[in-house]
Amino acid sequence: MTIINTVRLILRPFTETDIPEFYAIQRNLDVNRFLPWFAPATIDSALQMLHDQYLDAPDGEQLAVCLKESNKAIGYVHAEASESHDFGYGMLPSAWGHGYMTEASLALIAALPVADYPYLTATHDVNNPKSGAVMRRLGMTYQYTYLEQWQPKNLPVHFRLYLLNRDGNEDRRYLKYWHMYPEHKVEPLENNTPQRD
Repeated sequence: MTIINTVRLILRPFTETDIPEFYAIQRNLDVNRFLPWFAPATIDSALQMLHDQYLDAPDGEQLAVCLKESNKAIGYVHAEASESHDFGYGMLPSAWGHGYMTEASLALIAALPVADYPYLTATHDVNNPKSGAVMRRLGMTYQYTYLEQWQPKNLPVHFRLYLLNRDGNEDRRYLKYWHMYPEHKVEPLENNTPQRD
């Protein structure tokens, strides 16, 4: 996959020329609070992170989310090809509240071949409910909550797992983390109906 255009956005692979924007995203404390890795301390460490996560051996689709008017990255969205088909995203706080992440995520999901991505999973920290709201807008449904000792930050985090079945198999449940982590539960969440806006 190369480039996806939406009404307001361009989704494209990162390049080294994106390092100022990538550094700004990754070191932002509001963004990094809900990421497992520590914020890069220098632009050189951000460049290494960019290579490790996006340039050298990407797992699935890893795209920069850019405003059309500037083609500068304001965030990222990814869908892993590995077994969990983990779907994730992050965005600068200055870009929050405009629907950009929902727009970018829906565009990437629509472009993913169902044969290669028959389902997608996504998780969010219970202290980050806005991320869960995005997941519901993408048509995902809540499955369960589990406690993980998050690495490398070594923090206990309760995650809510969401699932999107794309191949018509509505009986599928993704139970990997339920079995992996002994502390888990199904919460009686309100508004667990998939939403589209």
